[in-house]
Amino acid sequence: MNVFSIADRPVIRLAADGRTLNPVSRVELERRWAAVRGAMADAGVDALVVQGANGISGGGYFRWLSGQPSGNYNPRTLVFPVDGLMTLVDQGPFDAVLEFDGDDPSNPGVGRRCMVPSYPSVAYTADYDAAIVVREMRRHGYRRIGILAAASAYYPFGAYLREQMGAALVDMTPAVDAIKAIKSEEEIALIQDAAAMQDRIVAEVAAAIRPGMRDFEVMAHAQHAGQLLGSEQGMFFGSSAAPGQAAGLRPRFQQGRELREGDMFTLLVENAGPGGMFAHIARPIVLGRAGNDVRDAFDAVLEAQRATLALLRPGAPCADVFAAYNAFMRGRGWPEERRLHCHGQGYDLVERPLIRQDESLCIEAGMNIAVHPAIGSASMFMTVCENYLIRSDGPPSCLHGTPQRIIER
Repeated sequence: MNVFSIADRPVIRLAADGRTLNPVSRVELERRWAAVRGAMADAGVDALVVQGANGISGGGYFRWLSGQPSGNYNPRTLVFPVDGLMTLVDQGPFDAVLEFDGDDPSNPGVGRRCMVPSYPSVAYTADYDAAIVVREMRRHGYRRIGILAAASAYYPFGAYLREQMGAALVDMTPAVDAIKAIKSEEEIALIQDAAAMQDRIVAEVAAAIRPGMRDFEVMAHAQHAGQLLGSEQGMFFGSSAAPGQAAGLRPRFQQGRELREGDMFTLLVENAGPGGMFAHIARPIVLGRAGNDVRDAFDAVLEAQRATLALLRPGAPCADVFAAYNAFMRGRGWPEERRLHCHGQGYDLVERPLIRQDESLCIEAGMNIAVHPAIGSASMFMTVCENYLIRSDGPPSCLHGTPQRIIER
């Protein structure tokens, strides 16, 4: 089934090489590099090391610094110096090395690309990437090394670095988190593109969904629409259920149920837009007319979302916002949040700040915050989700345009 005509194709931005889709501008990269190098200089760090092996969760640090997507299976590793060009380590032939001047459109800011054929599924290659990184750091004479997003690296990689570099390692993740949590104008534009793309995906799904489809077919339609609109990757959760049963956020291997007239379908789209920035949106879809129980549940999550938005003001400690939100939920007799109902997004699906008791950051203008309260029981699951830009001159601004209502088909 064709979702869009040629006229519906999104505007595609290409790098100078004519192949690279939606590159981040050099001006934006320079902004990021300068901010991080300032933090490195303050900490006395000669170089940062970051490994990306997952483009949905954790690889955003690699992409934010390099302007390139991280791996989704084989890792890619970046050595980012306080001064000079970066070194990239990734998949390729043994001993292969490419030299750049920092201006290659596909490798901005990179001076050297070293390759090795290592694979996470082949245990004896576990140290190969780390050995090259250590070799390159010693070649440049880097002594004090900043580790960025250690949780996004494979365990053998980090263990090898610690064994070889020891006390020279410094965790620079909190310093970088505070910088990249506040979005630039270019980053905000990319997030707005992602939100607009998701609005179209919801409209496409609403037009296509019908009895007889299986849950995974609905989600495949959503993913297909997103890819045609420039999405790079993402996740699609949801399911259908008969009245009186919960239509929860199930992954694909549990999306085998066949839809019937009168069912409710929960649609959650959380994919990256053109350029790699994430947003996400959720709506309930009813094949028929929504019952009073569905309407009451939807009204409840809307009220919970609005209660959160009233708390998201610059300077508010995230832990305080979370405590106030759960007090609100208790006051309504609704279940407290025990996981995550509100968080930052960027090149990662979930990034700081988290609106939770263990978060030390405060809300600041320029943050992209996803707000998705949910209530659930054996007979009902309901959520609503949009992204909001924190503003210095008013309440958070919704980045999605899909109406906040139950979709009835």
